[in-house]
Amino acid sequence: MKVELGQKNYLYPALVVLVGANVNGKPNYTPVAHTGLWITRSSVALTGNSHSNKGIKENGTFSFNIPSQEQLILTDYCGLVSGKDTDKGALFTNFYGELGTAPMIEECPLNMEFRVVETTVSPRSRGVPADVYIGEIIATYCNEDVLTDGELDLMKVKPYFVSARDLFYYGLGERIARDGIGEQLKEKQEK
Repeated sequence: MKVELGQKNYLYPALVVLVGANVNGKPNYTPVAHTGLWITRSSVALTGNSHSNKGIKENGTFSFNIPSQEQLILTDYCGLVSGKDTDKGALFTNFYGELGTAPMIEECPLNMEFRVVETTVSPRSRGVPADVYIGEIIATYCNEDVLTDGELDLMKVKPYFVSARDLFYYGLGERIARDGIGEQLKEKQEK
């Protein structure tokens, strides 16, 4: 029997990223677990009072920096303090890619830089509207030590996820099957 839970979003756990933006010429980072994915585009929603919001609007660029589990405490700290009061860029070694205005974190094993292609406003979340930025991926960077046979190896990246349900962080689990495992059933059904 199904139990109705109301209007709740349980698409969790969600990948934690540090969104990077230049604000007044300085790198700023804010942790986010609400991102969207479309082939060569991604989206992020930031409340209007987010310090990074100003930089994304100013430059039309942002970055996603995927921290490893070793950076969990520092990433969580970035969510507890505002870039208005704390120089979060000073916590990391910053670098820039092709766009020159989307700061990225050297210590994060995986980085992506985006050019904003569309902006919209989402309904209020906790009473505050959020700006939603859809960005085109310009370039993706990774540390050499997270590659296996020239391909990104998520087990080496060691990303982590957060659950809104219990507010705990979770690591990436073991592989359970290869994409296409449903072929077994398809072949059986076709007989």
